[in-house]
Amino acid sequence: MSAGLVGSTLRSLTRALSRALMSEHTARQRGLMQALDPRVRVIGMLALVIAAALAHNITVVLFLLLAAIVLALTSAVATRTLALRVWTPVLAFTGIIALPALFLTPGVAVSASSPITRQGLYTAVMLIARVETAVTLTTVLVLTTPWTHMLKALRALYIPKEAVMMLAMAHRYIFLLAETARQMFESRESRRVGVLRGAEQRRLVAQTSGVLMSKSLDLSQDAFLAMQSRGYRGEVHVLSDLAMRAGDYVALFVFLGVAVLAIWLGR
Repeated sequence: MSAGLVGSTLRSLTRALSRALMSEHTARQRGLMQALDPRVRVIGMLALVIAAALAHNITVVLFLLLAAIVLALTSAVATRTLALRVWTPVLAFTGIIALPALFLTPGVAVSASSPITRQGLYTAVMLIARVETAVTLTTVLVLTTPWTHMLKALRALYIPKEAVMMLAMAHRYIFLLAETARQMFESRESRRVGVLRGAEQRRLVAQTSGVLMSKSLDLSQDAFLAMQSRGYRGEVHVLSDLAMRAGDYVALFVFLGVAVLAIWLGR
């Protein structure tokens, strides 16, 4: 396989599919989050994300980030997974957004020869910490909860059926489209002889993208019909019914208590 555009695209699609399989594998492991009712997971993580967004104290936000890491470690989520999929990309993306705050925020300069202000540095660090905390919490939720259980929990929390249906369709269609694109690129690569130049690679990608776009219309309808043929009518059904136990109520109380405390302390 060439190291050009076609090869890198194929590898990216393969990595995306493998990450999805890894997520399902993590959700089946034994862990703290996996043992809780999906509704408790959704409510608890949402409460902590809101607390991280509303807190104005960097210490409180960092405490929530530490709590998210502890939840990940006790739920069979590897630290390497968080570092590669969450912390590094978020730091790079958010760092670019927060960079102007270092120079544009008025305040006291860090040093006499530096244009960076202490207030700007605090603002940039706070922004990065908030985003890292929120994304870590949501990643732990997604990795420890099967998608069908997630949708079931959303319906149990009275999220509109139309919204849940759109999420279900998007989830299934994205992976179906990614698998189709991967097969198309792999098919082209298996029939290719020699090394393609840059212009030929770009032409190949453009042609494949056009075909994939036309196929996407048929794929979306096929995916929806396949779901309907298997009994899907907007309601998500799982083999095990959702049932709250004593430990779930305790965990829900802890989640909400930590969130309320963080909001109060971070005022």
